[in-house]
Amino acid sequence: MLARRFLWLIVAAVVLVLAAAVAYRLFGPQLLKVALVPSARFADSRTAPPLDYARAGSWDANPALPDDPARWRPARLAAGRPRAAVFFVTPTAFFGRDRWTMPWGDAATDRRRALYVRNLGSAFNGVGPVWAPKYRQATFGAFLTDRPDAARALDLAYSDVVRAFAAFVAAVPPGTPVVLAGHSQGARHLIRLVAEHVAGTPLAKRVVAVYAVGWPVAAADLAAMDLPACAGPTATLCVLSWRSYAEPAEVVDFRDPAGRGRRSGGLVCTNPLTGSETTAVVPASANAGSLMPAADEAHPVLGPGAVGAQCRGDYLSIGAPPAEFDRYVLPGNNYHVYDINLFWANVRADAERRVAAWIAAGGRGAAAAERSTPGAGREARPAARAADR
Repeated sequence: MLARRFLWLIVAAVVLVLAAAVAYRLFGPQLLKVALVPSARFADSRTAPPLDYARAGSWDANPALPDDPARWRPARLAAGRPRAAVFFVTPTAFFGRDRWTMPWGDAATDRRRALYVRNLGSAFNGVGPVWAPKYRQATFGAFLTDRPDAARALDLAYSDVVRAFAAFVAAVPPGTPVVLAGHSQGARHLIRLVAEHVAGTPLAKRVVAVYAVGWPVAAADLAAMDLPACAGPTATLCVLSWRSYAEPAEVVDFRDPAGRGRRSGGLVCTNPLTGSETTAVVPASANAGSLMPAADEAHPVLGPGAVGAQCRGDYLSIGAPPAEFDRYVLPGNNYHVYDINLFWANVRADAERRVAAWIAAGGRGAAAAERSTPGAGREARPAARAADR
């Protein structure tokens, strides 16, 4: 009798798990919206005070800090050559529903930011020191609604990134090549930053590449940034972007806060295994190493390349869901959280290769032919004044 009751409990538990999985798959965006969009108005929401970016403590990663997670690298991986400076904007680490913007001193949020800098920002430390500012991020729920409060939260976050970038530029020696990188919310702010504070300025000539990962980049964004998509592995003065999905993929345009699954078309898709917009299937054997999830999150492990990749329209297909990366997968087989982890070693090599090409070209950019022609299978996109680059 007890055994039969126990079996019924197991069956009930399995049914509940399956029901939850089906509900998450069918109604994931709606469930997230209910759970994570703040109910308070932005005007009534608490806002942390701004930081002084002249102080090293206002940064998650900064060369003046005695230690920071962006300096992490696998034990057997040699240090890179510090020939550039990296400005890295972190993805969303705050998921609170009680306010629209990230507070200072929240332990869970601070831990997530440190993990992001260690797992994502560290991919760029092979070319030089990484600067990653603390900023009053918009909460995750801001991306799930079209309420004006969400726009105000994002504008506040962006204002911090602008001030941090000004401090970064002032601190970096003149003439130093610069790599700009960001993921998710960080990439969104980075695209706007380049359009409004880099394009058309002398600094633009020093931007080796813009890694706007995990956020859709359209032709209009390229035109506003006055940069083309990177069409080859040694191209410089260009933009890389990808969004990772396993199959079957249900791609959602993150710029559509209602979560209606709208496909906008014509988005940049860089294959991080080739550094180009090729639509060819690139096997996992070309993946030099994925940053594997570990029980001890503070000490990730660089393992064998877990996936291959192929640009399919607006998204990067990683094939079947990789067993090693089964946590934090978003609805629609969206591997957004792992956009850089999956290709960590290739991203690191990509940045090193482009910085070397920029330097070899005497600081004037590299591979002009690659920058002016579209990748295989892609339509040409407008890039304002690209010929003047």
